[in-house]
Amino acid sequence: MPNYRRAIVPGGVFFFTVVTHRRRCILADELGRECLRRAIAETQAEHSFEMEAVVLLPDHLHCIWRLPENDADFSKRWGQIKSRFTRLWTRAGGREAAVSQTRREHRERGIWQKRFWEHRIRDEGDLIRHVNYIHFNPVKHGLARCPHEWQYSSFSRWVRGGYYNEDWLCDCDGRKAVVPKDLLAEQVYGE
Repeated sequence: MPNYRRAIVPGGVFFFTVVTHRRRCILADELGRECLRRAIAETQAEHSFEMEAVVLLPDHLHCIWRLPENDADFSKRWGQIKSRFTRLWTRAGGREAAVSQTRREHRERGIWQKRFWEHRIRDEGDLIRHVNYIHFNPVKHGLARCPHEWQYSSFSRWVRGGYYNEDWLCDCDGRKAVVPKDLLAEQVYGE
């Protein structure tokens, strides 16, 4: 098995894909959203980072973080977020999926996939491609007709900031949106 080495870049900007165990649909209901919101806020309070963009889907999330200039440890942050979410989720009555004996022996729980996928953002063009992918993702997965319909993303914040028009890649008025091919590529974004 090859040794995977994560990018270590203090102050770096990273795109992440994080998936639930067995792709359970637990993230877009009220309990899942609240547990994740609290887990992220508590982790940010201890180990700061900026959440540049995010989309929350039922079984996974994509986001872009900007780390502090002197810090490259996103793995610690994800470990804390997952751990906090699991604790909050189970205390509030959320159930874990069954796990194998091997996972139990490694003290792994039935909430999250063991790992996450990350990509270091290389430049402004790379950032824009990943932000666009994040905001189009609910449409790609058939959860919304248009990016503005999905309330569990940072799309409206980016509209308010002037980056998007409200009708970006929208077909609500009967128009056929032309979707760039890179927004549909799964292997590039860790899904």
